[in-house]
Amino acid sequence: MRALWRQTRSFGPTARLLMANQFAINLAFYMLMPYLAAHLAGDLGLAAWTVGLVLGVRNLSQQGMFLVGGTLADRFGYRAPIIAGCLLRTAGFALLGWVDSLPALLAASAATGFAGALFNPAVRAYLAAEAGERRVDAFAAFHVYYQAGMLLGPLVGLALLAADFTAVCTAAAAVFAALTALQWRALPPRRERPEPARAGVLGQWRTVVANRPFLLFSGAMIGSYVLTFQVYLALPLAAGLALDRNGGNGGAGAAATSGLFTVSAAVAVTGQLRLTAWAKRVWTPSGALVRGLAAMGAAFLPLLAFPWAGTAARLAALGLAVAVLAAAGAVVYPFEMDTVVALSGGRLVATHYGLYNTVSGLGITAGNLAVGALWDYGARHDALLLPWLALGATGLAGAAAVHRLSRAGLLRPSPAPEPALTGA
Repeated sequence: MRALWRQTRSFGPTARLLMANQFAINLAFYMLMPYLAAHLAGDLGLAAWTVGLVLGVRNLSQQGMFLVGGTLADRFGYRAPIIAGCLLRTAGFALLGWVDSLPALLAASAATGFAGALFNPAVRAYLAAEAGERRVDAFAAFHVYYQAGMLLGPLVGLALLAADFTAVCTAAAAVFAALTALQWRALPPRRERPEPARAGVLGQWRTVVANRPFLLFSGAMIGSYVLTFQVYLALPLAAGLALDRNGGNGGAGAAATSGLFTVSAAVAVTGQLRLTAWAKRVWTPSGALVRGLAAMGAAFLPLLAFPWAGTAARLAALGLAVAVLAAAGAVVYPFEMDTVVALSGGRLVATHYGLYNTVSGLGITAGNLAVGALWDYGARHDALLLPWLALGATGLAGAAAVHRLSRAGLLRPSPAPEPALTGA
């Protein structure tokens, strides 16, 4: 913790505020979201398809609108979308705790998703601008705060559930309300390189889409997001399987799944700064990305022992897989965020982050469909090695793609093209 405190204090007050904001954002988000499905199905008695619809609307409104949020940040400054996003999430979380009709739930879910699309690209672009040449270190510290909020949020939410779900939503909304007020008072306006008045939204988008190295890098990194998301999909399925050879998943499976999240966040919180400092010493940025991606894929290889292992060995393999995945992701993240800024040439940074997040979100959706199909096929044909082999190959493919881009000189910073002068 002392190392985190020293590194945080080495940045200016605005960067420190952005890091603290991210901790609070994740604290409030994970205080509520892990328990939303149970509330919708249990307390409100909604059908499973309706629960899926409400959750899907939140995801779609966030992933699908990241580009819009980034575009707004580059046009009007980073401060306004951050404040607007926190205010909108205040309203969305408050509504989720008090409404029970499907239209109102869908509106609240869409609001919470769009709120994330507003502040996420703006926060990252603002932090990159504040950090200057120390972007890698800034994003490493930022990731620690991100993971710490993710670690503590479910615990706080679980404690508040002793009252009811409304208490959880009210507390989460209160956190975002406080964030809105704090940033209104303390976050200074900032916009990097204002675009010419005649450059419209389509001009911004054409500039980003014309950035071929950036698009290639975005595609190469999709696999890292598919792998990271398996903490929500394949690894919980494996946790249930570890405790029941027939694939059942009862209360013990739920406890094991909770343990996976705890291990993942704890590894990132305790190891991020050391891993980043070590990777900076021994590798180039592209070298860290290549090796980190390969390690993310290799994290799933211990699970190949599942068909022959007992319960204790299965749980040990799961713990090892989650720990390696988290550590490798911690290596990748700061260099990945820095590379996006470098490839943007310092122009339209938030718009680049917005499109990057949208591409990643689409990749997660496609990847989850593929992993789910492989899991179902493997379960029917006694071939559950397939998902782990496919995930391992995904990490290697991403590492190979980034290596090729680096060898071709496409990951070096270069001036971004001038925006097209067009109205929108």
